[in-house]
Amino acid sequence: MTKVFSKIGLSAVLVSALFAVTLSAVSEAPKKLIDADSIGLRKTTVDGEDSITPEKTNYSKNPAGSGKKIKRAYQDAPPMIPHDTEGMLPITINDNQCISCHMPDAAKEMGMGATPVPVSHLTNFRPYHKLEGEGDNEEFKKITDDMNNDTKIEKKDTLVGARFNCSACHAPQSNGQLVDNDFKAKYLSKDGAKKSSWNGKKFTEGLDTVNQK
Repeated sequence: MTKVFSKIGLSAVLVSALFAVTLSAVSEAPKKLIDADSIGLRKTTVDGEDSITPEKTNYSKNPAGSGKKIKRAYQDAPPMIPHDTEGMLPITINDNQCISCHMPDAAKEMGMGATPVPVSHLTNFRPYHKLEGEGDNEEFKKITDDMNNDTKIEKKDTLVGARFNCSACHAPQSNGQLVDNDFKAKYLSKDGAKKSSWNGKKFTEGLDTVNQK
Protein backbone atom coordinates (compact mmCIF):
# COMPACT_ATOMS: atom_id res chain seq x y z
CA MET A 1 0.00 0.00 0.00
CA THR A 2 2.89 2.33 0.82
CA LYS A 3 4.38 1.76 -2.64
CA VAL A 4 1.08 2.63 -4.31
CA PHE A 5 0.83 5.93 -2.42
CA SER A 6 4.46 6.69 -3.28
CA LYS A 7 3.77 6.23 -7.00
CA ILE A 8 0.66 8.41 -6.77
CA GLY A 9 2.62 11.12 -4.96
CA LEU A 10 5.42 11.06 -7.55
CA SER A 11 2.91 11.31 -10.39
CA ALA A 12 1.27 14.31 -8.75
CA VAL A 13 4.62 16.08 -8.43
CA LEU A 14 5.45 15.45 -12.11
CA VAL A 15 2.05 16.70 -13.27
CA SER A 16 2.38 19.84 -11.14
CA ALA A 17 5.86 20.57 -12.56
CA LEU A 18 4.67 20.05 -16.14
CA PHE A 19 1.71 22.37 -15.55
CA ALA A 20 3.99 25.05 -14.09
CA VAL A 21 6.35 24.90 -17.10
CA THR A 22 3.43 25.05 -19.55
CA LEU A 23 1.86 28.00 -17.71
CA SER A 24 5.20 29.84 -17.71
CA ALA A 25 5.63 29.32 -21.48
CA VAL A 26 2.13 30.59 -22.18
CA SER A 27 2.54 33.64 -19.98
CA GLU A 28 5.80 34.76 -21.70
CA ALA A 29 5.46 37.55 -24.21
CA PRO A 30 5.88 36.32 -27.80
CA LYS A 31 9.33 36.97 -29.23
CA LYS A 32 9.54 39.73 -31.77
CA LEU A 33 10.21 38.35 -35.22
CA ILE A 34 12.78 40.00 -37.49
CA ASP A 35 11.30 41.17 -40.73
CA ALA A 36 12.86 39.56 -43.81
CA ASP A 37 13.70 43.01 -45.19
CA SER A 38 15.80 43.81 -42.12
CA ILE A 39 18.01 40.75 -41.95
CA GLY A 40 20.77 41.83 -44.33
CA LEU A 41 23.01 44.88 -44.38
CA ARG A 42 21.02 46.44 -47.23
CA LYS A 43 17.76 46.49 -45.23
CA THR A 44 15.63 45.54 -48.20
CA THR A 45 14.02 42.44 -49.65
CA VAL A 46 16.27 39.87 -51.25
CA ASP A 47 13.78 39.67 -54.12
CA GLY A 48 14.45 43.23 -55.22
CA GLU A 49 17.87 42.82 -56.84
CA ASP A 50 16.91 44.96 -59.86
CA SER A 51 16.23 47.97 -57.67
CA ILE A 52 19.31 47.67 -55.46
CA THR A 53 22.07 50.28 -55.71
CA PRO A 54 25.16 48.97 -53.93
CA GLU A 55 27.38 51.17 -51.81
CA LYS A 56 29.91 52.89 -54.03
CA THR A 57 33.50 51.78 -53.58
CA ASN A 58 35.92 54.72 -53.54
CA TYR A 59 39.53 53.59 -53.50
CA SER A 60 42.33 56.11 -53.13
CA LYS A 61 43.67 57.56 -56.37
CA ASN A 62 46.76 59.02 -54.72
CA PRO A 63 49.99 57.78 -56.30
CA ALA A 64 52.42 55.70 -54.25
CA GLY A 65 54.42 57.92 -51.94
CA SER A 66 51.72 60.52 -51.41
CA GLY A 67 49.16 58.49 -49.47
CA LYS A 68 48.52 59.00 -45.79
CA LYS A 69 49.28 56.00 -43.58
CA ILE A 70 46.23 54.16 -42.29
CA LYS A 71 46.05 53.45 -38.57
CA ARG A 72 46.56 49.75 -37.92
CA ALA A 73 43.50 47.84 -36.78
CA TYR A 74 45.36 46.22 -33.87
CA GLN A 75 48.89 45.59 -32.63
CA ASP A 76 51.07 44.24 -35.47
CA ALA A 77 48.13 44.10 -37.87
CA PRO A 78 49.19 44.06 -41.56
CA PRO A 79 49.28 47.71 -42.68
CA MET A 80 46.68 48.60 -45.28
CA ILE A 81 47.52 50.25 -48.62
CA PRO A 82 46.76 54.01 -48.66
CA HIS A 83 47.64 54.62 -52.32
CA ASP A 84 46.40 53.67 -55.77
CA THR A 85 47.35 50.13 -56.90
CA GLU A 86 46.47 50.54 -60.57
CA GLY A 87 48.94 48.52 -62.65
CA MET A 88 50.50 46.83 -59.62
CA LEU A 89 48.20 43.84 -59.43
CA PRO A 90 48.29 40.91 -59.67
CA ILE A 91 51.57 40.41 -57.83
CA THR A 92 53.75 37.48 -58.87
CA ILE A 93 57.03 36.21 -57.51
CA ASN A 94 58.79 37.65 -60.58
CA ASP A 95 56.78 40.89 -60.81
CA ASN A 96 56.41 42.66 -57.50
CA GLN A 97 56.46 46.46 -57.66
CA CYS A 98 55.90 46.78 -53.89
CA ILE A 99 59.49 45.92 -53.01
CA SER A 100 60.87 48.83 -55.04
CA CYS A 101 59.66 51.16 -52.25
CA HIS A 102 59.06 48.95 -49.24
CA MET A 103 62.31 47.02 -48.86
CA PRO A 104 64.05 48.46 -45.75
CA ASP A 105 66.94 50.14 -47.60
CA ALA A 106 64.67 51.59 -50.30
CA ALA A 107 62.12 52.87 -47.77
CA LYS A 108 64.88 54.64 -45.85
CA GLU A 109 66.62 56.16 -48.88
CA MET A 110 63.50 57.36 -50.66
CA GLY A 111 62.28 59.25 -47.62
CA MET A 112 58.63 59.13 -48.70
CA GLY A 113 57.35 57.47 -45.56
CA ALA A 114 56.98 54.02 -47.11
CA THR A 115 56.50 51.30 -44.49
CA PRO A 116 59.56 49.00 -44.57
CA VAL A 117 58.88 45.27 -44.59
CA PRO A 118 59.64 43.75 -41.16
CA VAL A 119 62.29 41.15 -40.43
CA SER A 120 59.64 38.41 -40.57
CA HIS A 121 59.39 38.93 -44.34
CA LEU A 122 63.15 38.58 -44.70
CA THR A 123 63.37 35.35 -42.73
CA ASN A 124 63.07 31.90 -44.25
CA PHE A 125 61.33 29.45 -41.92
CA ARG A 126 61.34 26.63 -44.48
CA PRO A 127 64.42 24.44 -43.95
CA TYR A 128 66.26 23.24 -47.03
CA HIS A 129 66.75 19.49 -46.85
CA LYS A 130 69.57 17.73 -48.67
CA LEU A 131 70.17 14.93 -51.13
CA GLU A 132 73.42 13.11 -50.38
CA GLY A 133 75.20 10.56 -52.52
CA GLU A 134 74.84 9.81 -56.21
CA GLY A 135 72.80 7.50 -58.43
CA ASP A 136 71.33 4.52 -56.63
CA ASN A 137 73.05 5.62 -53.42
CA GLU A 138 71.35 8.99 -53.38
CA GLU A 139 69.65 9.55 -50.06
CA PHE A 140 67.26 12.23 -48.84
CA LYS A 141 68.43 13.72 -45.57
CA LYS A 142 66.36 16.02 -43.40
CA ILE A 143 68.24 18.67 -41.48
CA THR A 144 65.51 18.94 -38.86
CA ASP A 145 64.15 16.37 -36.44
CA ASP A 146 60.36 16.49 -36.44
CA MET A 147 60.19 14.47 -33.23
CA ASN A 148 62.15 17.23 -31.46
CA ASN A 149 60.11 20.02 -33.11
CA ASP A 150 63.24 21.31 -34.76
CA THR A 151 63.16 24.60 -36.62
CA LYS A 152 65.79 26.13 -38.87
CA ILE A 153 65.59 29.75 -39.87
CA GLU A 154 67.72 31.76 -42.25
CA LYS A 155 67.82 35.54 -42.40
CA LYS A 156 68.09 37.03 -45.86
CA ASP A 157 68.58 40.42 -47.50
CA THR A 158 65.74 39.85 -49.94
CA LEU A 159 62.05 39.10 -49.62
CA VAL A 160 61.64 35.37 -49.04
CA GLY A 161 59.52 33.43 -51.50
CA ALA A 162 56.78 32.64 -48.98
CA ARG A 163 56.12 36.38 -48.60
CA PHE A 164 56.00 37.47 -52.23
CA ASN A 165 52.20 37.80 -52.44
CA CYS A 166 51.78 41.10 -50.59
CA SER A 167 48.09 41.41 -51.44
CA ALA A 168 47.32 38.25 -49.46
CA CYS A 169 47.45 40.36 -46.29
CA HIS A 170 47.72 43.98 -47.42
CA ALA A 171 44.83 45.57 -49.28
CA PRO A 172 43.71 49.02 -50.42
CA GLN A 173 40.93 50.58 -48.36
CA SER A 174 37.71 52.09 -49.65
CA ASN A 175 36.33 55.35 -48.26
CA GLY A 176 32.95 55.08 -46.58
CA GLN A 177 31.50 52.79 -43.97
CA LEU A 178 28.92 50.13 -44.77
CA VAL A 179 28.21 49.23 -41.15
CA ASP A 180 28.88 50.89 -37.81
CA ASN A 181 32.06 49.76 -36.09
CA ASP A 182 32.81 50.65 -32.48
CA PHE A 183 35.88 48.39 -32.17
CA LYS A 184 38.76 50.11 -30.36
CA ALA A 185 42.22 48.64 -30.56
CA LYS A 186 44.50 48.36 -27.53
CA TYR A 187 48.11 48.59 -28.69
CA LEU A 188 50.88 46.91 -26.73
CA SER A 189 53.46 49.51 -27.74
CA LYS A 190 53.19 53.29 -27.85
CA ASP A 191 53.68 53.35 -31.63
CA GLY A 192 51.64 50.19 -32.28
CA ALA A 193 49.11 52.08 -34.42
CA LYS A 194 51.70 52.77 -37.09
CA LYS A 195 54.65 50.47 -36.57
CA SER A 196 55.30 46.73 -36.35
CA SER A 197 57.10 45.26 -33.34
CA TRP A 198 58.24 42.22 -35.34
CA ASN A 199 61.84 43.33 -35.56
CA GLY A 200 65.16 42.42 -34.02
CA LYS A 201 65.93 39.35 -31.93
CA LYS A 202 62.56 39.52 -30.22
CA PHE A 203 60.94 37.84 -33.20
CA THR A 204 63.40 34.99 -33.82
CA GLU A 205 64.97 34.37 -30.43
CA GLY A 206 65.07 30.67 -29.61
CA LEU A 207 63.53 29.56 -32.91
CA ASP A 208 66.61 28.30 -34.73
CA THR A 209 66.91 25.03 -32.85
CA VAL A 210 69.21 23.42 -35.46
CA ASN A 211 71.99 26.00 -35.17
CA GLN A 212 71.63 26.23 -31.40
CA LYS A 213 72.51 22.58 -30.82
